[in-house]
Amino acid sequence: MEELAEFVKSRRKEVNLTQEEFAERAGVALTVIRKIEQNKMNLNLEKVNQVLKMFGHKLVPVSFKDIESNEAS
Repeated sequence: MEELAEFVKSRRKEVNLTQEEFAERAGVALTVIRKIEQNKMNLNLEKVNQVLKMFGHKLVPVSFKDIESNEAS
């Protein structure tokens, strides 16, 4: 399963946006994008979801059981 940092960085690059351009379009501070892409642990979940919304996604709880069953298939 792709980690949050990898997901955001790869999707941002797919649409050819710099961190600065992406932050502006997502309506968040540049530091939010940098923290996400550097896999920092002290993230504001509301801001993370604001960023993920740009890709039609949302951060939600997933059980380890579900993750393990998806990795096994």
